[in-house]
Amino acid sequence: MKNEKTLIHNFDSNLISDYFGRLERQGPGSPESTIKALGFIDNLSNELKIVDLGCGTGGQTMILAQNTKGTIIGLDVSRDFIEKFNANAKNLGLQDKVTGIVGSMDNLPFQNEEFDVIWSEGSIASIGFETGLNYWKRFLKKDGYIAVTYESWFTDERPVEIENFWVNAVPEIDTIVHNISIMQKAGYSFIAAFRLPEKCWTDTYFNPQKAIQKAFLKKNAGNKDAENFVKYMKYESELYLKYKQYYGYVFYIGKKI
Repeated sequence: MKNEKTLIHNFDSNLISDYFGRLERQGPGSPESTIKALGFIDNLSNELKIVDLGCGTGGQTMILAQNTKGTIIGLDVSRDFIEKFNANAKNLGLQDKVTGIVGSMDNLPFQNEEFDVIWSEGSIASIGFETGLNYWKRFLKKDGYIAVTYESWFTDERPVEIENFWVNAVPEIDTIVHNISIMQKAGYSFIAAFRLPEKCWTDTYFNPQKAIQKAFLKKNAGNKDAENFVKYMKYESELYLKYKQYYGYVFYIGKKI
């Protein structure tokens, strides 16, 4: 899988849902990082209304629910993910405060200034960092918070192989300093930014994939797209181990002005 032009979005959405639906998290992250980001939000003692955009099956959403008061809506375009999301909430006894709905993060079914907090881990790149920050702001109350993780460069220059891979996958990828300036231009006061540690990629994202790939391929036996998808995910893992000093996910927390 050395073709940098191959993108995860080129694969069949049913295959993607089948693969990632087997995982607790659909992207890099950890309970510790979610809780750390929550620590920058100063009104957690109140009954909050939170929305988690691109929530997947709710790995981070359930952590939010266990560490905040109020209610949380999780939104994802995948119906399969949302079914698992709501089942997970029920299994954890959180169904009274956590609800998953099917929807698109670029066409939100909410009222203006409806939420105290907008959360999104590993999803904003699908509509663009700048686009997401600008569009989502209308749904935040004044002085409401936004917290997102986003692929970011750690250095001003990097090897061609990793540059090509991520520019093709996330055309707007840029440095942390640049992304902070985008957040400020979008109408937020900058609160904090921190890199997700390496274990957010290895322990909770890449390693769990190894455990599900055999069953995934068995279910989709003979499907070349499924085989190529697994090759793509293995290639992403190889690139991270090779080039992790150059890039990663960064949590960005801002407050609506």
